[in-house]
Amino acid sequence: MRMQISSLAAPNFATSYTLGSVGVVDGSVSYLYSSLPLRQEFKTSHIDLHNVIRGFKHARELRRPDEKWWWEVWHAGQRIDRRNTLLYGRVFLPQSRLEALYLRRLAPTRQLRIAAVSDSNLNNGGTILTLLQNDFGKYSTEYMYSTDSALMGVRGLYNFGPDPRIAPTEPAPVEHMEPVQARFSAGAELYYGILNKSGGISTGLRFATLPNHPGFPYTMTLTLNPLMGNLSSTYAVKAGPNLALCSRFDFNFYSYESELQLGCELWRMRNMADVEWAVKKLRPDWKRPTASPNDDVSGVLKARVDQDWRVGVLWEGRIKELLFTLGASLDLKKREQIFRSIGIELQYAS
Repeated sequence: MRMQISSLAAPNFATSYTLGSVGVVDGSVSYLYSSLPLRQEFKTSHIDLHNVIRGFKHARELRRPDEKWWWEVWHAGQRIDRRNTLLYGRVFLPQSRLEALYLRRLAPTRQLRIAAVSDSNLNNGGTILTLLQNDFGKYSTEYMYSTDSALMGVRGLYNFGPDPRIAPTEPAPVEHMEPVQARFSAGAELYYGILNKSGGISTGLRFATLPNHPGFPYTMTLTLNPLMGNLSSTYAVKAGPNLALCSRFDFNFYSYESELQLGCELWRMRNMADVEWAVKKLRPDWKRPTASPNDDVSGVLKARVDQDWRVGVLWEGRIKELLFTLGASLDLKKREQIFRSIGIELQYAS
């Protein structure tokens, strides 16, 4: 059992306390500071479930990066704007393990991230990971350095198609404009450890439909790690307004081992017709307001199964003022012990 209590004491400062009793009693205390005020709606009865539940996401059009001078704020002839910063720290008790995160926006297209862990069980008592991230819309890069084995790395992603930073010089007639319906992306990463003199490389491809696509939205990915011999491919499709299907296939060239997983998610909508008749009887002039699709969502059912008949089921939703998550893991090959694990999580925010 694990209990977590969080508080947003101010728009820029939040705290969280966790207490668990899984085998041994442990817990953690965490603090978060953001130079940007957190003014979003956090009340559980008003939260859009699409924002808190992970699932199929539509690929968006590439956005043109902001210009540097857009962020300038002047007062009395002096610049008073500041770079946005986020600080996070968490202490685990009684292990005395410390985690810290420093995030700073250096420019509209550049961000610095420093993560650190202090633990006596780690080599040298801890490690620090530094990431310098750049996002120019058309392409993005990331440079990495870790004190663990003096690891250095670089990542890159390139999106084929029109460049959002370049505006068309001559406006084309509407009847001759063909909207972009899909996007193809390619990426790679390369890293090398100076102390252990070992490195690695991996590549990836992605094809995703955009909102202008007339058919079913879908996403396909392919990743390859030639040194380890791992090949992984995924396919996800939005088969209906409330149904998404996905699959993943993993294969190793050296061991010839493979794994296949199938999954789905089904969103459940609220049925307002059950109480609509009662409201009309009390108020004959009442008309049902036009609600957005997000207002009618009550939960989502997720399920997955692999080639060894290991099944996972997860139900996430909202009951009154509570957000709940109920999940179970099953192994259909083990008749004597089908249920491997069962868990439930409840969340409330006011």
